[in-house]
Amino acid sequence: MARFQQKVVVITGAGSGIGEAAAQRFAREGASVVLVGRTAEKLEKTLTTLTQGDHLVAPCDVADAGQVQALARKVQDKYGRVDVLVNNAGIIVQGRIHEIALEDWKKLMGVDLNGVFHCVHYFMPALLKTKGNVVNISSVSGLGGDWGMSVYNAAKGAVTNFTRSLAMDYGADGVRVNAVCPGLTMTDLTEGMKDDPQLLNKFYERIPLNRAGEPEDIANAIAFIASDDARYITGVNLPVDGGIMASNGQPKQA
Repeated sequence: MARFQQKVVVITGAGSGIGEAAAQRFAREGASVVLVGRTAEKLEKTLTTLTQGDHLVAPCDVADAGQVQALARKVQDKYGRVDVLVNNAGIIVQGRIHEIALEDWKKLMGVDLNGVFHCVHYFMPALLKTKGNVVNISSVSGLGGDWGMSVYNAAKGAVTNFTRSLAMDYGADGVRVNAVCPGLTMTDLTEGMKDDPQLLNKFYERIPLNRAGEPEDIANAIAFIASDDARYITGVNLPVDGGIMASNGQPKQA
């Protein structure tokens, strides 16, 4: 398939995990991919995995509005267009609220929520010109609660509703806005779980497909919802979770 031939796709958090897999998928389908992240070395590593094309490594901290504004100008100067924005950058803070430092709250909100706002704010003028679309990476944690994840859930819950509202605001302009909501996915953020079989089994008891997602599973959904195959879909928060959200929270029966 070449659904993104001559298209420019901006992906934040592209240095590993879901962002890296999404970059690979878009590049295979013909896109020029802008790799955004805080660590240039990780982005350069992702670049080496992409099929040949006019790609751009663009170190940027999405929590910093000034850096995102400069990034938008850089992309416009190089390509003259943006067709897809994938807001994937994110971090996790765990713990109950009274145990979490205020600085940790601010740090997570800066990346997971403010970063989404900054990118949409500065890239929307270009997306309006191309009638492009935004794919926010939320989480099943933005659709329901989790123990010890209230800060992360608060940010993802905001992204979930931000997605709906943006879809309403920009639909008449031809810009689609959707979110992909992964469940448990094996990335750098969850790497430690591989060494804890009991914890993994506890998660698997809630997953009808009986496995964790791989970054490629999420990337496939991102590419679909960003493509013209999904041209009549907007304002959707799509769970890609092995079926977790289909259940009432009960573990699988033996």
